[in-house]
Amino acid sequence: MAISGESGSGKSELSHALAQDLKKAGEQPKILHTDNYYRVAPSERLALRIADNFKHVGVGEYDWDLLKSNIGDFRSGRMSLMPCIDIVSGQLDRLITDFSKVDVLVVDGLYALGIKDADLCVYIDLTWRETRKNQALRGKESDDLYRLRVLEKEHEDVLAFRYRADLIIDHDYLVHEAPDPDDAAAEGDYAGF
Repeated sequence: MAISGESGSGKSELSHALAQDLKKAGEQPKILHTDNYYRVAPSERLALRIADNFKHVGVGEYDWDLLKSNIGDFRSGRMSLMPCIDIVSGQLDRLITDFSKVDVLVVDGLYALGIKDADLCVYIDLTWRETRKNQALRGKESDDLYRLRVLEKEHEDVLAFRYRADLIIDHDYLVHEAPDPDDAAAEGDYAGF
């Protein structure tokens, strides 16, 4: 299952709520946060983005090969070594997971709908402008002009994956079946994923 939406839209909260419900239903879920798959550590990311005038903000910042490998480990029921960013220290840790004991993988993140073989794709239809209060409460990143440039670029990239959604959660947090995508919608593909 893949859950996508813009910054502060509630992806992590939805993932955790779904995981709890799955657990109550007798399934063993595992949440995989794609924020852990950035190629550059959080402490270095802003400087790099500024240095290239924000040209590479977006889907290319993920280590898609590692993400695909970890999802493959889940599908094969193997042990997996996954990245885990400590949000306090910014340090990259490694988490060992035994996927043989996991029934459902819930992947959340900005570009989670970039995972082509997800069995269910959910898109939370809130923009960063609508979630600024949530972002401020989280306090994960400063709210300055640099951050606004990042949010705007992420908005464009996240929106490009919307057509892949099976379900859309609207502004009132109501769930709707997504309309059939146009045949011409080839946007949003990344690295053949």
